[in-house]
Amino acid sequence: MAKGIKDKVAIIGTGVTKFGEIWEKDEEDLLVEAVYEACDNAHVDLQKDVEAVWVGTQYPFSGMSGGAFSEPLKCFGKPVTRCENFCATGMDSVKNAAYAVAAGIHDIVLACGVEKLLDMGSKGLPGLADPHPLSVGMSTPSMFAICANRAFKEWGWTEEDLARVAVKNHRHGAKHPKAHFRKEIDIQTAMNAPTIAYPLKLYDCCAMSDGAAAVILTRPEIAKDLVGSGNYVTIKAIGHAVHSLNPFSRPDFTGLSFPANRSSSKAAYAEAGVTNPRKELDFGIVHDCFSVNELLTYQDLGLCDHGEAADLIREGITSIDGEFPVNPDGGLKCFGHPIGATGVRMIVELTRQILGRAEGYQVKDAKAGFAHNLGGPFTTSMVTIAGTPDWEPGG
Repeated sequence: MAKGIKDKVAIIGTGVTKFGEIWEKDEEDLLVEAVYEACDNAHVDLQKDVEAVWVGTQYPFSGMSGGAFSEPLKCFGKPVTRCENFCATGMDSVKNAAYAVAAGIHDIVLACGVEKLLDMGSKGLPGLADPHPLSVGMSTPSMFAICANRAFKEWGWTEEDLARVAVKNHRHGAKHPKAHFRKEIDIQTAMNAPTIAYPLKLYDCCAMSDGAAAVILTRPEIAKDLVGSGNYVTIKAIGHAVHSLNPFSRPDFTGLSFPANRSSSKAAYAEAGVTNPRKELDFGIVHDCFSVNELLTYQDLGLCDHGEAADLIREGITSIDGEFPVNPDGGLKCFGHPIGATGVRMIVELTRQILGRAEGYQVKDAKAGFAHNLGGPFTTSMVTIAGTPDWEPGG
């Protein structure tokens, strides 16, 4: 097996738009804004310095082919690749860009993502294709509601435990200037909200949003010349796994754990040399599309044993002032989820936290952390670990 990309790729520039109902801008406007912020941050010229681009969009109406990037940025003649991988679309664009740098194919590259959902007028996420016969009529909230009900039965979790996730993330996101929803809520507000798919209520579900994000990647030795020591982070690992598109047809499906999460995190931890993520890393950013998914992710990614995630949220361990902060930015609960942009935005947040430049809440003494996506019907999962150039687990 190849040795991986640990410390072969540096993130030197980040850009992100405000997420939300952005009626006055289209997808091209959003992408231009994020890309030029990242370029300015990295001290690079898009036309002269950036050699290749990966752009993530989930939906054709947000952009097709490499032209989704080259046309709005008027950046012609360069290799540009469009990525799509369900909710991991944005992070997959970062992965492919990072691999190109690590392989020595390019010196400076750009990864970005954008989605413009709210102009579509659909109820919930627009459909992509005909569903599998076993899941006809199943909404995304109902998929995760099945998991929540099973967790209630198996482990005694409660609606209040789910509400605590929403309260925590809204507390964090209220401080972030780029978040869609910047308002704290209390337990009673969360628990008394309308039911979407029992037991998931309004505040257990993330919203749709518009937004874009971008990062500039290069080799560490080039990073030192462009931005100087202390102004970049290095990627320690990227784990990625894809499992069944039809999990409900599998006899081993329980709804209590997702194989893609376990496989991607195992790969990422092995590459980074992490054996105890809760002790060796400083924080995490997880795919809280639904509050129960944040709890299940704690377990799948090894922050606690299975059945124990509710204890972490009850005891405040994953709060900004807890032992292991999770979603210090407010997560998808506060940003919403413009599919192609989300994974890139998570990498932006990961980078800024490690550099001590987070917008909103800053994790104290953050040296390394992870970002996680789960997409589709629990199908595709990615875990990216980043840290200061000199960080080593246990060091």
